[in-house]
Amino acid sequence: MTQHATRITTADHAVTVLSQTSAVTDWMIRYFGQWWNATSATAPFSGPLVTAEVDPAAVATYTRNVTDRPHQETTYANARLLHSRTGDHTITATQPDEHLAYRSEPDHLHIVGREPLPVCLAAARLAREVVRGQLLADGWSILHASAVVNPDGQTVLTLGGKGAGKTTTALLLARAGWRLLANDRVFVRPDSHGIRVLPWPSAAAIGLGLLDALDLYDPVRERTQRGECLHPTQHQDVTNALTTGRRKPLWNEKGKELKPQFFPDQLTEWLGLTLATEGRAAHILFPCITPATTPALTNNDRALTMDDFFNSTTEDRYPDVFGLLPTEQLTPEHTLDLLRRLPHHTLTLSHDEKDNMTFLAGLLVGRG
Repeated sequence: MTQHATRITTADHAVTVLSQTSAVTDWMIRYFGQWWNATSATAPFSGPLVTAEVDPAAVATYTRNVTDRPHQETTYANARLLHSRTGDHTITATQPDEHLAYRSEPDHLHIVGREPLPVCLAAARLAREVVRGQLLADGWSILHASAVVNPDGQTVLTLGGKGAGKTTTALLLARAGWRLLANDRVFVRPDSHGIRVLPWPSAAAIGLGLLDALDLYDPVRERTQRGECLHPTQHQDVTNALTTGRRKPLWNEKGKELKPQFFPDQLTEWLGLTLATEGRAAHILFPCITPATTPALTNNDRALTMDDFFNSTTEDRYPDVFGLLPTEQLTPEHTLDLLRRLPHHTLTLSHDEKDNMTFLAGLLVGRG
């Protein structure tokens, strides 16, 4: 059978994804190509490899290899994962509820599944983790922030906890002509010219209420009604809400907001946004959403801290089960110090997106 390959590269680091199923490698190009460089590749392949196949028999074999011996259990990408170590360098794992299994060896991660879609999702997650490990080993850190970039590459980073307004601020500026780099997390690293910023490729979660406030709800609903699909990790209740015309925020029983999930290319094709592949940190915002207010600067003394960075103890969605990250990661004190020296503001935003847009445009005049 024909073997297909996609080479994924950013900041001189790379991984190659191989599969006999072209849907897998096509998925890599769609998922990574808007923010990182992802292109079809031919042999010979150098560097780390991820192979991903639809192979029910291999799923059963790998699963037995895990469950028939002592193993550990964790949650990976919101699903139960069982894993065990064989020898010093081989890790076998299974996600029974997802019908996926894995075998990890140095520079080679093999993924098998019963159906193509779960294999595509797993391959994208783990290809990103391979590159993430290389970037961390090369001195990059992961910052919990949204980011937009002006034509000169100057980047505004927006920080804050859940609901603070990171995505709102990024989308407002993106609608005003900035290029969207990320809406949740970014890679950052100092160099002789400042602090480079790279995107973290992922599906972009944007709430129903925010889509409506930005006049983006109707185009998304029209496409959904025509049968076009957003990212498959989107909850079915969100698809139902778009189909029936619900515009208010949607919550699950645990109090988590359920949001439409966009492929990177859909941010451009559906929402009309322009994406960026990198930038240089130039300005930092700390917003707070207060519905009945006028957008304004505040006197809150908010500064960056180590808590604004992801590390091995705070990463809760993608624990390093497969040993893809460096065992010793550099602490980002120097990066933190440089970021603290950048111009920064704490501010309050309202639910009036036109007022917010006017305020942000005035605040960042000369930077857009």
